[in-house]
Amino acid sequence: MTELAPGLLLRPAHFSRTQQEAIVDAIRDVVRAAPLFTPTMPRTGKPFSVRMTNCGPLGWVSDRDGGYRYQAAHPVTGGPWPQMPAALLAAWRELADFEAPPEACLVNFYAADARMGLHVDSDEQEPRAPVLSISLGATCLFRYGGLKRNDRTKSIKLASGDVVVIGGPSRFCYHGVDRLYPGTSTLVANDSRINLTLRRVTPA
Repeated sequence: MTELAPGLLLRPAHFSRTQQEAIVDAIRDVVRAAPLFTPTMPRTGKPFSVRMTNCGPLGWVSDRDGGYRYQAAHPVTGGPWPQMPAALLAAWRELADFEAPPEACLVNFYAADARMGLHVDSDEQEPRAPVLSISLGATCLFRYGGLKRNDRTKSIKLASGDVVVIGGPSRFCYHGVDRLYPGTSTLVANDSRINLTLRRVTPA
């Protein structure tokens, strides 16, 4: 485990290739039950460059009218979110160091040209719980900073199988994905990346 900043921890190559393949297969099942959708920004309605879905009791969504929020139903199908795969729950127990299980796993699908601007994960009601971020597929350039948007930032590459724990003093740090590196994915087709973020939403 490498400490990038207080409470911001990198576990490189946490998942073996076999484990990664099993997780991707499980996520394919999730997507079949809860298809990928394109969220939009509050107020402006501008679409995200990533598509997403969720698994677990709750799912994170965003749209122009309702803003950022968690809800128990898929915004397009109206159906419940699929169960969270056992491998992800096991990773939470091993790495999160928190007494309650995660309630949401946000599945972000990055096409080769997608990115994620600097943001803070702050829609959860349990600030003591970390966010567990799992990288699968193409290597990305992950940028992280401080608690203010204009704080100085640093960047590292995240490869398939890496896990980042966002917690402690860095729980509300700004972070994002600037780019994906072509030719780095042998797991997900078309130089794409899957990012799974596990969150505890309600107070434990």
